[in-house]
Amino acid sequence: MKKKHFTLGATLMAATLVLAGCGNGGASETSSEDYELANVEFPVQEDVTLHLMTNSSPLAPSDPNEKLIFQRLEEETGVHIEWNNIVDDYAEQRNLAIAAGDLPDGMFNSAASDQELLSWAEDGVIIPVNDLVDEYMPNLKAIYEEYPEYKALATAPDGNMYSFPWIEELGEGKESIHTVNGMAWINVEWLDNLGLEMPQTTDELMTVLEAFKNEDPNGNGEADEIPLSFIDSPGNEDFKILMAAFGGDGDNDNHLVVNNDQTLNFTADDEAYREGIEYFSELYQKGLIDQEAFEHDWNAYVSKGNDHRYGVYFTWDKANVTGFNDSYDVLPVLEGPNGDKKITRTNNFGFQRGRFVVTSANQNLELTAKWVDKMYEPLQSIQNNWGTYGDEEQQNIFELGTNENGDPMLQHKDLEGTAPGELRQRTEAGGPLAVLDEYYDVYTTSPDDAQWRLDLMHEHYLDYIENDYNYPQIFMNNEDSARADQILADLNPYVEQMRAEWIIGGISDEEWNTYLEELERLNLPELMEIYERNYEQYMSNTED
Repeated sequence: MKKKHFTLGATLMAATLVLAGCGNGGASETSSEDYELANVEFPVQEDVTLHLMTNSSPLAPSDPNEKLIFQRLEEETGVHIEWNNIVDDYAEQRNLAIAAGDLPDGMFNSAASDQELLSWAEDGVIIPVNDLVDEYMPNLKAIYEEYPEYKALATAPDGNMYSFPWIEELGEGKESIHTVNGMAWINVEWLDNLGLEMPQTTDELMTVLEAFKNEDPNGNGEADEIPLSFIDSPGNEDFKILMAAFGGDGDNDNHLVVNNDQTLNFTADDEAYREGIEYFSELYQKGLIDQEAFEHDWNAYVSKGNDHRYGVYFTWDKANVTGFNDSYDVLPVLEGPNGDKKITRTNNFGFQRGRFVVTSANQNLELTAKWVDKMYEPLQSIQNNWGTYGDEEQQNIFELGTNENGDPMLQHKDLEGTAPGELRQRTEAGGPLAVLDEYYDVYTTSPDDAQWRLDLMHEHYLDYIENDYNYPQIFMNNEDSARADQILADLNPYVEQMRAEWIIGGISDEEWNTYLEELERLNLPELMEIYERNYEQYMSNTED
């Protein structure tokens, strides 16, 4: 790629001029030549290359072609991929490349927001893919025909699809594995060492945490125990799963709950939310919360977890932090001071729209579409999502076997203590894919860690989830999407900042009232009106 250097200000000024040029049908310096191929069948006999931009984990090879998944794809298709793999500051570097006019043929793992998809489409950076799906992509087309809700989610308000999605199913409705993200884990060895019962209420949890702090539960004679830890930001390592114990609707990453009468509620201005923050502030004042919780990153969080220094902590799967062992177990749903005992449903779906986009510089649309459609073959999707088999140089997620009909089936291997998240990051492809519920026991086994987690959710959580609905990933129009993003850019950091300040320093009535006024000033009512209008339209379209 020809490198061009801009200041951020210059990039923003130049973007409109450059992007206008991108939509004129001319190939950029980084896209492939026109191979003039038609009726493409794999493997192609010509020497062809597609230029793709992507993003991958720092744990993965810097050249994605070193991954066995992509080596097999090249052998099967005859298509060589020239990757521009951006590891750090991906969104910024991606946008700089777009603004400079350095368009590849497509963006794999594009990480495009809805507003970016619509803006790129309007500026001619990317193209609609409706016709590509209909003409060249039988695998994805069949999925859309069987599951029209996914086609609806992929379709913009103007009727066009501008990207290819990632779909992952495991469980359905409230029983989906995505219904709960960060789970609370408690050190049961410490409970046993101190002769303590599993806490069942928020008061009992505080008592247990005090014992963890003061009574040397790890028995080393040092005060190195951390009673409770989290990462203070939206995600699986936050403590929000405990907030519902204080009444109201609890909290989730979006601070947005759909009630059973299908009204919407912003959770972070409820009195119950304040009560939950006051509880965590009391924990902090008693020295029960990790002093680094508001500043440490994932690596530091995991390092302390590996040493089993936590009494209670939060994550998707304990194997990624404290290891898959018997030292930690799920903290039960706690009863709060007013008798509330519930879990707030997340708004997570196993669906992401912007996993692959085709740029206007692409002169090989049929070739590209058929290559992307390979990603939606069941066995390929499964490997893209988790990793592969038969790698002789590193650990494998799968071994290749057969199902009861004798057809190929990828069987999840015992990882023997390896963190599944890290192994996936090293070996998976990501990108566009679909893993449907119907694939389990046909094309693959359910991953042990995911099935184990789903079983834990059934055992501990699902009886306490009252919400029949969650907020879908509605594809808003450009105006609503842009305005919502604009409001959230100020609103979310403010909510997070005040929560941290109150936990550390306490909260007064005056501060709470000022906070509520500031939410108004930051256009929370307008944001909720956008959410409500789009939700009503979505439900109307669904009913039709």
